[in-house]
Amino acid sequence: MKGQITILGSGTSQGVPVIACECEVCSSNDPRDIRTRSSILVEFNGENYVVDAGPDFRNQMLREKVKSLKGVLFTHEHKDHVAGLDDVRPFNYREGRDMEVYAGKRVQEALKREYHYIFATERYPGIPKISLFELKNEPFVLPNNLPVLPIEVLHYKLPVFGFRFGDLTYITDAKTVSEEERKKIYGSKILIVNCLHHSPHISHFNLDEALQFIEDISPEKAYLTHISHLFGRHSAILKELPENVEVAYDGLKLSFEV
Repeated sequence: MKGQITILGSGTSQGVPVIACECEVCSSNDPRDIRTRSSILVEFNGENYVVDAGPDFRNQMLREKVKSLKGVLFTHEHKDHVAGLDDVRPFNYREGRDMEVYAGKRVQEALKREYHYIFATERYPGIPKISLFELKNEPFVLPNNLPVLPIEVLHYKLPVFGFRFGDLTYITDAKTVSEEERKKIYGSKILIVNCLHHSPHISHFNLDEALQFIEDISPEKAYLTHISHLFGRHSAILKELPENVEVAYDGLKLSFEV
């Protein structure tokens, strides 16, 4: 069966343009240089899920005209990945069901701190309705029959989940990927992976590291995401890349097969 991925956001934690910045990237007229916080929409078997719901979640849903959403899979608890959770409420009202939220134990604890009112014993009227499911580093199947293979990577020293959906793998906020976890990724036809900019960074792949990782995995096609304004304009980055590597951009749609 076929599914579809939409790149909801391809930017780093600050987004692009960055507040108060007038660099050539932040001033660009190329719509591909407008990079909201990293997230993807996964469409399969008539149901939609998102990976992460960051600060731009509301605008991403409006931009892509998403009318139905069954659940959210969280990679980790940093604000640029969880700050939009409250905005699942319209889907609660529209569809009359709880939002499925998949997160590891540590991430669940962070969500309960950040959104204490959602999980309070005395529930305030109008708060998001959420059903929590624990993510572990083992395969599982979503209720829409989509198999999901979690991939644990390190964001500096913080464990973060990437996900493989059929022949497509999505990884964000990675600095280190063990050989054991790479074995889960081998054979992917499409690889979407974070690439912050050219310079070394403590918790993200830079360009050299991302290209080395892509070469090791050897997908048919790879896309760079979680991109900083310091990387350069979309058109300029493309000129630096091998033939099988492109720059992801907000709104890009890719097909995968299970």
